[in-house]
Amino acid sequence: MELVRRLAEREIRPVADEEEAAGRFPRETFRTLSELGLLGLPYPSEHGGGDQPYEVYLRVLEELAAARLTVGLGVSVHSLACHALARHGTKEQRAEHLPAMLGGGWLGAYCLSEPTAGSDAADLRTRAVRDGDEWVITGTKAWITHGGIADFHTVLARTGGPGARGITAFLVPGDADGLEAAAPERKMGLNGSPTAQLHFDGVRVADDRRLGEEGRGFRIALDALDAGRLGIAACAVGLARAALDEATAFVTGRRQFGRPISDFQGVRFALADAATAVEAGRALYLEAARRHDAGEPVSRHAAMAKLFCSDAAMRVTTDAVQLMGGYGYTADFPAERYMREAKMLQIVEGTNQIQRVVISRHLVGPPERD
Repeated sequence: MELVRRLAEREIRPVADEEEAAGRFPRETFRTLSELGLLGLPYPSEHGGGDQPYEVYLRVLEELAAARLTVGLGVSVHSLACHALARHGTKEQRAEHLPAMLGGGWLGAYCLSEPTAGSDAADLRTRAVRDGDEWVITGTKAWITHGGIADFHTVLARTGGPGARGITAFLVPGDADGLEAAAPERKMGLNGSPTAQLHFDGVRVADDRRLGEEGRGFRIALDALDAGRLGIAACAVGLARAALDEATAFVTGRRQFGRPISDFQGVRFALADAATAVEAGRALYLEAARRHDAGEPVSRHAAMAKLFCSDAAMRVTTDAVQLMGGYGYTADFPAERYMREAKMLQIVEGTNQIQRVVISRHLVGPPERD
């Protein structure tokens, strides 16, 4: 963990404001992370992974996100893109592809959402049609982190009838013929992390790039999302921690009415609430991580962690801006960037409304109309 902290403080945090303002993706940083083994922490060492428990992996994500969310989120998304192959690929597929994905400098993207299929992901329209020993993929994916720069993509496409049972997962190389990225989306935050639509115009992939059985892709996708939501929770705690640190330094250094702002009870209570939210969020995601490492079901706990931690990040970053007053609203301080970035965490990998659906289903079952 000390290695990650030193890297974050030396190479990531100092340039974060400048690179986010310029919309630059830190690809060289990701190459460094790959060389250090930090892009494959929770995966097997036999294929270049780190054989680390999820508890360790998530603490690393928190540290990276505290320095720059684009980096923490990017590592989480890359890990999500590796998940289907690592968990559901054949022995031969893992041996062929995982080394480059985990430690060879490659960057991944996870392609589930579409322009008309976001929260209702099972309604996806991208289709894969078999042609001999190949599959021909046609359709459009939306909101793809690393869209246009990824070296590989885990793609969910329809190979059968409507609904979740007609979906299959594929591993598609970034340079595949017929694969094109649209211009990156113009977002309110995370400008250094490209998000784009991907257009599949008759993209051909061999059958040995199909991940898992035909029609089992949606289960594979949900399995990956459980793990991915824990990554978002850890990133949210890192972002909230960075905002708390920024606000604390400001209020202890600025004086009003003849004394430090931090002397006022209202300010102290706001800091106390923020610190409590950070600690509670970390405890929640680590408990879910321990369940994951023990092989226990984590869908409910992952949804809880993602829900609580991202809501906490939104609240803590907003309060940090408020505590800093006009200075917090300017780009001279990172607090306003933290607040803009926190909003995305309530949306990505299942909105927080969807997380409440997941949690409530575990508690009382699905509604009767389902």
